Amino acid sequence: MSTAILTGPPPAGSSLEEDLRSLGFDVRVAADVAGALAAVPATERVAVVDHRFVGHVHALRLALTDPRFPAGATEGALTVQPDARASLTRALTGPDDGASLPGLLAARLEADGVPVHRPDLGVLVAAVPDGGELRAKALAETEAVDDEAVRLRSAVKSRDGFFTTFCISPYSRYLARWCARRGLTPNQVTTASLLTALIAAGCAATGTRGGFVAAGALLLFSFVLDCTDGQLARYSLQYSTLGAWLDATFDRAKEYAFYAGLALGASRGGGHDDVWALALGAMVLMTCRHVVDFAFNEANHDATANTSPTAALSGRLDSVGWTVWVRRMIVLPIGERWALIAVLTALTTPRTVFYVLLIGCAFAACYTTAGRVLRSLTRKARRTDRAAQALADLADSGPVAEAAAGSLGRTVPGRAYSAPFWALLAAACLLIGPLLTGSGGTWRAVLQAVVYAVFAGVAVAQPLKGPLDWLVPPVFRGAEYGMILGLAAQSGAPGALPAAFGLVAAVAYHHYDTVYRIRGGTGAPPHRLVRAIGGHEGRVLAVTIAAALWHGRGFTIALTVLAAAIALVVLSESIRFWVSSGAPAVHDETGEPA
Repeated sequence: MSTAILTGPPPAGSSLEEDLRSLGFDVRVAADVAGALAAVPATERVAVVDHRFVGHVHALRLALTDPRFPAGATEGALTVQPDARASLTRALTGPDDGASLPGLLAARLEADGVPVHRPDLGVLVAAVPDGGELRAKALAETEAVDDEAVRLRSAVKSRDGFFTTFCISPYSRYLARWCARRGLTPNQVTTASLLTALIAAGCAATGTRGGFVAAGALLLFSFVLDCTDGQLARYSLQYSTLGAWLDATFDRAKEYAFYAGLALGASRGGGHDDVWALALGAMVLMTCRHVVDFAFNEANHDATANTSPTAALSGRLDSVGWTVWVRRMIVLPIGERWALIAVLTALTTPRTVFYVLLIGCAFAACYTTAGRVLRSLTRKARRTDRAAQALADLADSGPVAEAAAGSLGRTVPGRAYSAPFWALLAAACLLIGPLLTGSGGTWRAVLQAVVYAVFAGVAVAQPLKGPLDWLVPPVFRGAEYGMILGLAAQSGAPGALPAAFGLVAAVAYHHYDTVYRIRGGTGAPPHRLVRAIGGHEGRVLAVTIAAALWHGRGFTIALTVLAAAIALVVLSESIRFWVSSGAPAVHDETGEPA
């Protein structure tokens, strides 16, 4: 239970006490706020509210109940979490200058180093009127605005894709409200979305036309629930670290599980079509595209002098309404992508689904990457140590690359474009030989993997602060995943491609987990974890050696064992972290395509 302390008895007819109780507060009226505060258990959230407050209930909800911030305030109301209680006690000891007490306390908290969140209320009213005439005016302004309508609108992301904005959110927000009124939590809705997507994947795996139609419909419903969970979190301000983890990881799990279901269905259908290579290729392409997004954003979000003619052109295009939606659609964000997959699954074959998906996502990846390269080449930006460390963490270098960086890498002079050059050279050494000469599964491929590991170490030997250094992590991801796909496809071993799909899925989870930890400001996973699973170059060496040592089912078994081991280690550490008290509440409010 949270406690709200009113600075005095509210005026006659005021609904303030009732409003605070509806938000879950135990309301106490006390002229001596310091004494009332001392009587509240130190483990509880506490709010101080001016008894003259006039405004919307949702204004109080936004200011007083958001769990993501140590303190929150609006005109006439202040709240602090238990961690900031000591600062609030100190703030109460200062002189009273006659102003509204919550506003005075908020200023003193900030002076004491406590960040105070002040939500943007928009048209919502929050006021402390002094006198009957001003109070009547504030009450009239409150009555003129429907705060429930505002609450529903604000439950939807301010920036989202075309399909989500116009085909899902107009009704999913009402589903979110229905869930809130029945006490459902965002985590429960997220889990329901995952289960629905897994059932959809199971329907696709039947290989029948009826199964494919059901799979498409269920995938769309899963996406509706996926939108609803975030809208429910914003509608009811139910944010949690566990919810952040579930939301960050389940989208990828749902999509990639559906790929696997389509591949199983194709093999079991009347044509017995083997599309596992296409399914794995789609997962590789999608993951690499996400790594491009993450690496570019981490490299530039806190860069100084971050200007570019290309960015200015993009801003001018965004000022023309129709170009905004066209540009959001052509990058195939999650809404458009899932709608495309669902419709094609119901009407066509799994092979057609993957062909269209690969072509569309390849175009989107080229479009976004080319734009970011142009921005990086034309902007004058100085990147921070934090950005360089984030890129180094995303590179996922293991012991072999670290040894190469500390030896050979120290002798290679650093240049502006050295890191992406050595990364691309490493990828070329790893992939071009097996693709052109068919050397996959031989000891020559192992030698090429050793060269890859050495060059990869040289690429990260210097701080990654160059204009294009954000390309290093996605190049490593493409090289590692592409090598696994290539070796599994060339081997012809029964079950090798499904086993490779599982291996890439386990490794990709580790890379997504790294991204969301960095986004939350807690840094990458412990380096012992990276060492335990070998780093990207260690896994490349392990798979190429396995391909050279074992053929046929032996290679499939090796891939399966490696996938299971990595999944066990990575998931154990990830679950331990995300349920711990130190996990960040990472919530995507940007609406960036996923």
